[in-house]
Amino acid sequence: MARLKQSAPRLGQSATRLRRAPSPTSEAERLAERNRIRPNWYGTARWQKLRWAALVRDGFVCRQTGVALLGTYPASDSPAVDHIDPHHWDPVLFWDIENLQSVTKAWHDGEKQRREKGAAG
Repeated sequence: MARLKQSAPRLGQSATRLRRAPSPTSEAERLAERNRIRPNWYGTARWQKLRWAALVRDGFVCRQTGVALLGTYPASDSPAVDHIDPHHWDPVLFWDIENLQSVTKAWHDGEKQRREKGAAG
């Protein structure tokens, strides 16, 4: 019976190109890191379920204007689910249903944006 000759591996060991990012130490560094990484939570089934739960809880009525959320996007009375307190990609604030309110697209794209820009400026 013939014996198989063991050959040396063709590929040598190479240094890894991936490096671990240093873990942020201060609160400011953690906030900066969180704002740099923006996960696509809005595209998840979890968000769709949470969004639907908020709309059902609010009876498909805008919590800011009292308008029934009957429209289909992009109608001004189409439903939007808004974070009351900006989440800045904090998962606790993002996924908290108590931080969500059902509003019209018109209110969300108008008054809410004016308020946020006013608070930032």
